[in-house]
Amino acid sequence: MSTRRSRLATAIPPVVTLTEFRSRFHRSLTSWGDALFELTDAILCAPAPVVSVPGLSLEPVFRRSHGSLYKALDQGRVDADALRDLLAKDRPPDWPLVFAVDASTWARCDAETSPERGFYYSASKHSAGKPIVAGWSYQWVTGLDWANDSWTAPMDARRISPADDAVRVTTDQARDLVDRLGHTEATPVFVSDAGYDAPALTHELTDVRADLVVRIRDDRVFYTDPPERQPGTRGLPRRHGDRVKLSKPDTWPAPDQTLTAEDSRYGAVNVTAWHGLHPELGRRGHWTDLEQLPIVCGTIIRVEVEHLPKPTSRTKKTLWLWAAGPDLDLDVCWRAYLRRFDIEHGFRFVKNTLGWTTPALRTPEQADRWTWPILAAYTQLRLARTLVADLRLPWERRRPPGRLTPARVRRGFRRLATTLGTPASPPKSRSPGHGRPKGTSKPPRTRYPAIKKAA
Repeated sequence: MSTRRSRLATAIPPVVTLTEFRSRFHRSLTSWGDALFELTDAILCAPAPVVSVPGLSLEPVFRRSHGSLYKALDQGRVDADALRDLLAKDRPPDWPLVFAVDASTWARCDAETSPERGFYYSASKHSAGKPIVAGWSYQWVTGLDWANDSWTAPMDARRISPADDAVRVTTDQARDLVDRLGHTEATPVFVSDAGYDAPALTHELTDVRADLVVRIRDDRVFYTDPPERQPGTRGLPRRHGDRVKLSKPDTWPAPDQTLTAEDSRYGAVNVTAWHGLHPELGRRGHWTDLEQLPIVCGTIIRVEVEHLPKPTSRTKKTLWLWAAGPDLDLDVCWRAYLRRFDIEHGFRFVKNTLGWTTPALRTPEQADRWTWPILAAYTQLRLARTLVADLRLPWERRRPPGRLTPARVRRGFRRLATTLGTPASPPKSRSPGHGRPKGTSKPPRTRYPAIKKAA
């Protein structure tokens, strides 16, 4: 970010920044906004992890009846574009422009009346003995920091339906965030784990000022550029040069760039890079409908560390990355990927503590309305890092101000909320409604099987 913006951000008191964020967040809630805002405050002020959404209506900050909570999730409206602008505006100015892209599944295995469910990989839950679950998949774009802590800065979260093209959704998110950030001195870097189509993302982001770093398997095969065509040679020109297989060192050409660095967690780090390599594409997946398959070149990076923080017999010490973009920095690429794992801490916190996947919502639209308050709640915790006291448990160590974890900041947010005030209007009435008229009934709900999508 520019120096002017950094100085401006440091001049504004944190409490003013937090109060302004809450006001703008309230304005982005266009229907049932007061109930959705107080629901967000209830998520932040609950003394324990969120395990019951109706139980949030019992929090003092939620001044409405529990019926308003259900109606807000069913009929509420959120201006997603305005909220994305707000999240980009309040991105930490001293953090690098490094963003992790990863998907997380909201499991809804037995929700037969919930539409647009698909089958997705899950490391913790199994179905019929296989690590897959039926549910909704949300892809998050999260800002990362070089500091060794669990804080992140969520920028966007979008649901990917089984009918959507994951490459298109990913490129749309990256393109949209770059536009919202505006002109920046450094080039934004987007980091993804294995499972993302690196050549396809590179091809779609050619016109975007962004660098891409994606982990790849160690058995991938790439090719160099073909040699120059000799005059008088018959036949079609060659599209591929020498074959380079990552698992066979004797096929590697001479490296174009090398780097040696020291890391407190990994020891000596040796980085080797080869520029201008490309894979042989096939007519499947993202490339099915193209008449002419393109040549997508990138940089292949090999990262070898001295030791791992928690070594196991199965963990490898060699990492392979695909990198592409206008301003690649070899040192930033490997460090950015190692910081990518911070997004896993964020997923764990929003699921286990803020209760992102706790509600048994029926429609995906209701899940979208619940997801945005979760992003806003987490951002408020980050903005309140220096404003709350450390209410540590007897067995926890003391932490200096500004070094509290998200769980500890949430523990002290209840006291802070009383001084912040609320832009939400007071409720008009707390009397219960008349309920369903006697003698009426509803027909059975439509069943929606989970959609199986071919690889």
